[in-house]
Amino acid sequence: MHPGVILVTLLHMARTQSLLKWTATAAVGLCIALALAVPSADAQRRLRADIFITQAQVPRGLNQRALIGFARGHQARRLAETTAEPIAQRKWLANMVVAFSGPIGDLEFHVVFYDVTGGSRSSVDDMSTYLNDRTQTTYLQRLQLARPRFRPNRRFELVVTVRHEEVGRGSFETIGEEPRRDGQVDFSEQDTRSRD
Repeated sequence: MHPGVILVTLLHMARTQSLLKWTATAAVGLCIALALAVPSADAQRRLRADIFITQAQVPRGLNQRALIGFARGHQARRLAETTAEPIAQRKWLANMVVAFSGPIGDLEFHVVFYDVTGGSRSSVDDMSTYLNDRTQTTYLQRLQLARPRFRPNRRFELVVTVRHEEVGRGSFETIGEEPRRDGQVDFSEQDTRSRD
């Protein structure tokens, strides 16, 4: 806009409104324009998370740095299922370490699991993790991925979200025994008897 037009508009506003109202309106307008033009500190510093999954027993008493180092060194891309139970009751046990780039500033974060075996992303499970300390940046979470929701020999992706914004993702495969089907059907004599 041309400076002359702005000057005429301001003089017209000064004549029609009191100077106090005009000054207050101009100050509010300036604050709104600055708020929209300057990104916030949170927008400039984007939160991100590194995710590690391990089936190794995590030693007790590790500090944050040692925990991340242990998880990175023992990261599992393929999870083996438990074998003590019948096939239908088996599960995959693991530890998930989530290391954020800074404090998340919230009391919870979510982990969403997707099955990506067929190329498309289908949601399998959603896990909420509630926190005691908003300033903590590293979390250790025990995972128990049970059948039938999680199936053997599939590829999964997990996505960590904070306040509905994706901050990190990881992937793994489940390795396990498929239920056996031999294709034979047995009918008892009572099943095959005709009804009169």
